[in-house]
Amino acid sequence: MIRIRELKISAKQEQNLMKAIMEQLKLETEEIIDYRVYKRSVDARRKENIMFVYIIDVHVKNEKSVLNRLKRNKNIALMPEEPPVEANVNKGNLKLEKPPVIIGTGPAGLFCGLYLAEKGYRPILLERGEKVEQRVKDVYDFWKNGKLNPESNVQFGEGGAGTFSDGKLTTRIKDPRCRYVLKKLKEHGAPEEILYDSKPHIGTDKLRNVVAEIRKSIIREGGQVLYGHKVTELQIEKGEIKGVEIENKGHLETSIVIAAMGHSARDLFESFYQSGVPMEAKAFSLGVRIEHPQKQINLIQYGTDKNAHILGAADYRLSWHHPMGRGAYTFCMCPGGMVVASASEAGSVVTNGMSAYGRKGKNANSALLVSVTPKDFEGDDPLAGMRFQRKWEQEAFKLGGEKYHAPVQRVEDFLASRPSRELGSVLSTYRPGITPTELTSCLPPYVTEVLREALKKWDQKMKGFALKDALLTGVETRSSSPLRIKRNERMESDVKGLYPSGEGCGFAGGIMSAAVDGIRSAEAVLERYYLSEN
Repeated sequence: MIRIRELKISAKQEQNLMKAIMEQLKLETEEIIDYRVYKRSVDARRKENIMFVYIIDVHVKNEKSVLNRLKRNKNIALMPEEPPVEANVNKGNLKLEKPPVIIGTGPAGLFCGLYLAEKGYRPILLERGEKVEQRVKDVYDFWKNGKLNPESNVQFGEGGAGTFSDGKLTTRIKDPRCRYVLKKLKEHGAPEEILYDSKPHIGTDKLRNVVAEIRKSIIREGGQVLYGHKVTELQIEKGEIKGVEIENKGHLETSIVIAAMGHSARDLFESFYQSGVPMEAKAFSLGVRIEHPQKQINLIQYGTDKNAHILGAADYRLSWHHPMGRGAYTFCMCPGGMVVASASEAGSVVTNGMSAYGRKGKNANSALLVSVTPKDFEGDDPLAGMRFQRKWEQEAFKLGGEKYHAPVQRVEDFLASRPSRELGSVLSTYRPGITPTELTSCLPPYVTEVLREALKKWDQKMKGFALKDALLTGVETRSSSPLRIKRNERMESDVKGLYPSGEGCGFAGGIMSAAVDGIRSAEAVLERYYLSEN
């Protein structure tokens, strides 16, 4: 096939893609057998003429002749050979008597489980929360009535925290396994454009169905997915895994545990620490959510709101480095979405962002985060960052009125260091409720200082970003894990048979990277073990 790079088409003329391909290759319709979009991005630098930029793979008649005729065009060449979607991993020579156990069914756990199941390893996935169908009901009950289920919420349950997000699949890692993840997601019901969009997303509404379909595939391939199975302790003898203890359900024997429990499994982190599993505190970030009218963001990014129906709701990504050394940045930006209550512990307020696939909501929201390091924590043990998170979540709970209402503040008031008494033109999407106040009581002073300066800098870059009625909601603390469970180059802990994996264990930062890390953990098991047929 022939690959065309840098094929630009006006956003208003996207329907003419075939015509553009013909013009580039100087061919007629009957000479083109078919084509596929390999990558699509948006160039919005010229607001008056926003362009789609494509990489297209085209199957043509007389390929050699076409390539020879166009050899001077640097953007037309033979399609390069792609790296294999799936790694070529042979089964190891050590026998497993019991199937491997995976703790957690977030992206790392699900993709680890799917990979192992497809290879005949019959994994057992243990999920403390509920399957996604019941989990959705529990989450919406919390948002509507303020009734938190500590085992079934935005953090815990099938699909992990990403299930109640925008379902972003962007990642900075360059790994051929990313293609495998995208293809598997598409096979299980995700939109086809995730295979080629430069900023792919699934949306929380579609992602829930995808998660359920992956579960069905795992079971169909011989695996088990067990809900309401909360692991409380690892069984370790002479430095080796012998099994896991499950609350109210006893002991499950295994010699392989993939720990993919997500960044909010604090009780399990404590249990691992007490069991002597090597771990360390690590840097993470905390801050607030900001909400703007989506039309405002469209206007800033596109120069008009009229292009949104063609290009989709506009997004943004911003960063700034404070002279004193701390970084500030936007994270998990959700166009046309909502700010969601994401607590997993009683007496705490945690926020996150969520969008449906269509991104049709009135507001845009994003996390505004500031980096914090172990030097900021109270204590020097590996769990200090976890306690640091909890402290500010509890302060936000108090500030909000102790009903899981979130404290909020208008940007104008935040910059002027005065409490908000009422909202302006931007209405909050957070449920079960909000309390206008001053956010300084639920953030470290240095975070508040950096955020104020960052808002001013970002308003210079995106004029109107510091909109006076834009709304800040506290607090966002779960952007990443506050610790890392150590592992070696074989993906294994010093505790033999324990494979820390994914975002919760400190090795990923989103759906894609967590899924890839789960696959790498599965490959590590395959490389050393085969499963006994008994």
